[in-house]
Amino acid sequence: MTPDSAVTPGGAGSGPAPGAPGPTGNRAGQITGKPDGEWLRVHPASPFIRGWVALAAIGFFFGRDTFERMLQGRPLMDEMYSGRVPFLLAGGGLVLVLAVLGFITTWYFTRYQVAGGFVRVNTGFLFKQQRQARLDRVQAIDIVQPLLARIFGLAELKFEVADAGESAVRLAYLRIDDARQLRATILARAAGLEPDPAQPEAALPEAPEYAVLSVPPSRLVGSLLLSEQSFFVVLGAAASVVLSAVTESRGFYFYLIPAALGLAAAYWGSFNKGYNFTAAISPDGIRLRYGLLDTQAQTLPPGRIQAVKITQPPLWRIFGWYRMQVNVAGYGGPGSNGEGASRTTLLPVGVLADVMRMLALVLPDPGTPDPARVFATGLTGLAPAVPPAGPPPSGGTPGEEPDGGFVTSPRRARLLAPLGWRRNGFTATDTALLIRSGRLWRELVVVPHQRTQSMALHQGPLARRFRVADLVLHTTAGPVSPRVIQAGLDEARDLFDAQAARARKARKRQTSEQWLAQVAPPSVVGPEVHPQNHQEGPHHG
Repeated sequence: MTPDSAVTPGGAGSGPAPGAPGPTGNRAGQITGKPDGEWLRVHPASPFIRGWVALAAIGFFFGRDTFERMLQGRPLMDEMYSGRVPFLLAGGGLVLVLAVLGFITTWYFTRYQVAGGFVRVNTGFLFKQQRQARLDRVQAIDIVQPLLARIFGLAELKFEVADAGESAVRLAYLRIDDARQLRATILARAAGLEPDPAQPEAALPEAPEYAVLSVPPSRLVGSLLLSEQSFFVVLGAAASVVLSAVTESRGFYFYLIPAALGLAAAYWGSFNKGYNFTAAISPDGIRLRYGLLDTQAQTLPPGRIQAVKITQPPLWRIFGWYRMQVNVAGYGGPGSNGEGASRTTLLPVGVLADVMRMLALVLPDPGTPDPARVFATGLTGLAPAVPPAGPPPSGGTPGEEPDGGFVTSPRRARLLAPLGWRRNGFTATDTALLIRSGRLWRELVVVPHQRTQSMALHQGPLARRFRVADLVLHTTAGPVSPRVIQAGLDEARDLFDAQAARARKARKRQTSEQWLAQVAPPSVVGPEVHPQNHQEGPHHG
């Protein structure tokens, strides 16, 4: 457990006891717009929305037999139980009452507080627990609305700190307006904004946003039909037809049934998560919204994205589509339930112009005078099979160099990667390292220099024989694994030293965890900032 997110058994953490004003109660009131140091409760309907499955199970257990008898026109109760009806009703009622009392107890002992630069959540009756997270370490904030919560106008607020998976602090459920308000105040604190001292209890308004792009449903459906899963299922179907014809056995067709069911489930999950995808920019970060039945609204504060990956499956080249994924501290890996995959998706499917727009949000300063050429070369570029004659140009900018300035695998590596050696390469701008790979499945990884945490050179026996090596950049857990593949040994060593120097220099320029302090003059970040300034903050992208 890191200092950014802590779990304290018994609620005896560093924060004040539940119900008692903390030593920094005035700040709590400033942030939440509520009385000083007040501990707040979630919506009373929260435990019923979380536990509706338990209520449904109780109803199913006691009512299934009666319901079936009613449909069959038989007596509602079996004759052998007719004399025990009062006892059965009393038993069912007792179980229901205990379940409702459990829900009420859970709600009563769940309270939260935003104070002293922390957000704290207390839960539990017999076994108490307090989770807390530093506001200036908030990596991202999500507003999640399952279908039942949407019906009641409620939402879950979930925000991540610099840890993996289980570090998420959840508040479920709040009224949707309260969730948005709390998100705005937490993001304002994470940005380093302070409310107006003349109105300490005034709630900070939600920052305005400006639409950047949206994904049409038709494009989403097309991307699913042309996805890798479809390719392999069609390939499996063709193999089944051939094998059935050769062996004169129809048993091979049955192997397609689980594949078809799995493909249908994957299609539905991707469509449900990616439907109505929109991206917008606001002073407090990049806002992503998506979902058909369960909707989710993410806010990624600027500078929290650790690495970006842009991919293009072979069939997507027909329409020039790309997918973007990111590593964000706290999100962890994609997981197996699809939730992690959707949360780490920055763009489910988009054209090149969409990719450039999103890159402009993630990396406002590309560090090169010709970003369009450099990034386009990273996406689609291919080094010539035979190097051009004459000395390479010198003294120019990366954008003026051939192949966008990318250094590819040496010609001697063509036996190790016959298709990819002209494609695998890297280049560095003033602000990020670009790594491209994949001849059929194209991939471009962008790592801001200040997000390079550590590096390692890998070289196996075959790589030693051909004097090539891989350079691995270590970053937070996620779908992006930056790796320079089969670079020349001398080039890999030079890149190792140069990238370490770039990362060290970039981190020296980043002296604050509050992102607004990195992009605004000191006079803007301080007590004199009026709440309305939050609406007029810096515009990214």
